[in-house]
Amino acid sequence: MTDQPAQVATEAHFARTEKIRTWLIRWMMAAAVAHFVAGAILPWLARQSWMDVYHQHIDQHFWQAAAPDAARAMQIWWISLFGPTVQTVGLWMAALTQLGNRYRSRLAWGWLLAGIVVWAPQDILISLQANATVHVWIDSLAVLTLIPPLLWLWRIDQT
Repeated sequence: MTDQPAQVATEAHFARTEKIRTWLIRWMMAAAVAHFVAGAILPWLARQSWMDVYHQHIDQHFWQAAAPDAARAMQIWWISLFGPTVQTVGLWMAALTQLGNRYRSRLAWGWLLAGIVVWAPQDILISLQANATVHVWIDSLAVLTLIPPLLWLWRIDQT
């Protein structure tokens, strides 16, 4: 004879877990799409006049006076070049999220976690060394919004 209340509680727990898992997958896919879109528009954004404040903020850490035109052009080039890198990260995030979702793969969640754990401290340290606090805030936001969902997914898909 089965214990009905225990079975109902287990089924309810499973249903809640699946609902949470679905939302976490959506969140990770949204983050992947955001990376892809941001990477696609970053080369265009780097050249916009309203980005001058950002460029000047970066310039202050390398030049006492206004940055030479060639330095500004190189900065825009580097930012533009970084766009496709961010775009590719978005593709990889989407692919790993899709694989993790389809196969309930802890390995996929682990690789996404590993990527963030390798990237974030280095990026934050380099940003701190350049006094680029905007980058530190962006990196911290990424870590705080990606690590917890990935840990949950890693835990949920442990079976």
